Amino acid sequence: MIDNLDQTGRLLCKLEESLPLAARATPALAASIREQSGEVEVSPHCWVTGVHYLGDEGGILCHLAFDADIGPSAFIVSITHLLFDRRSSLAREMARYQKHRVKRLRRDHGGDAIYQ
Repeated sequence: MIDNLDQTGRLLCKLEESLPLAARATPALAASIREQSGEVEVSPHCWVTGVHYLGDEGGILCHLAFDADIGPSAFIVSITHLLFDRRSSLAREMARYQKHRVKRLRRDHGGDAIYQ
């Protein structure tokens, strides 16, 4: 089991209450978004407008909105691909969840885990 269901459930409720939530895409995610959106320059700054939990396999997923018009694409990514302001009231809980999930994925998948 990757996630602690009680802690994850509490975090998910807090995230839903805090929406929309400012975030930054990790460099890898920003590059992927630029690739998918064509020639449009997309800022790494975004807003989390929705969250869902896809169980232990998928973890917490975030719906993203960007200031730039990047077409009809919907971006739904794992919370592990996002960076949050450390001053946020949820920053520690989100960082703890991200670190725990990435560590467990790497352990369970032999160090080759793609962040989920």
